[in-house]
Amino acid sequence: MPRYDLEGRAALVTGAASGIGLATARALAENGCAVAVNFLPGDPRGPEAAAELRATGARILEAPGAIGDGTEAAMVEAAVAALGRLDLLVNNAGTPGTVRTIPGRELDAITDELWDSVLDTNLKGLFRTTRAAVPALREARGAVVSIASVAGMTGRGSSMAYAASKAGVIALTRHLARGLGPEIRVNAVAPGAVDSTWQIEWTDAQRRQSIENCPLGRRCVPEDIAEVVLFLGCAGAMVNGQTLLVDGGLTL
Repeated sequence: MPRYDLEGRAALVTGAASGIGLATARALAENGCAVAVNFLPGDPRGPEAAAELRATGARILEAPGAIGDGTEAAMVEAAVAALGRLDLLVNNAGTPGTVRTIPGRELDAITDELWDSVLDTNLKGLFRTTRAAVPALREARGAVVSIASVAGMTGRGSSMAYAASKAGVIALTRHLARGLGPEIRVNAVAPGAVDSTWQIEWTDAQRRQSIENCPLGRRCVPEDIAEVVLFLGCAGAMVNGQTLLVDGGLTL
């Protein structure tokens, strides 16, 4: 993974207790960045992740809070106050709202509760988090990187509600980039199939098929996504309003 000089900089990573969020927090910390690690209150993986990162000598803060419940601003303000500044916001927290893939023909399974859960976290919560971070990011001339999904581009994914929420993240990324420039850059990453601690229960057949369909012959790992998040957040000075597909060619 490329190295960056992030000494003196600070980042907030949502949903950082595991998977892509934890890999991103780890990569930022390894490059000298102070990191506020957000996780669901009561999730024991959050303090464990923070302790793991802190043991490396990095400056790590715990920022518990549920993205999507309306308390995002308080979490962001507390994290920024503790960090003293904010150079990068990584909107990683998300939910599929289901443990199985729901085919598009099963409309009755796409309930109002599923829509509310997915949109509240993946889209509305992401917006509120970003809005709260804008003053600090503007002062630091920082960046926002959000985690979208190939589902928002292809119509695949765990459900049409999830796909719609991630398509919304892609559209929101463009609008925020126009609205927050020139002080703040805003981009997104759209991962393909990722081997991670995720709520969707993949069958062995689905996992094998995703590998067979990928020109690079493997699924992504969280570190693959974290590498691109760091590029978009810490380099790429003229990359703005873009959603970068990271799937090994799976969607080709």
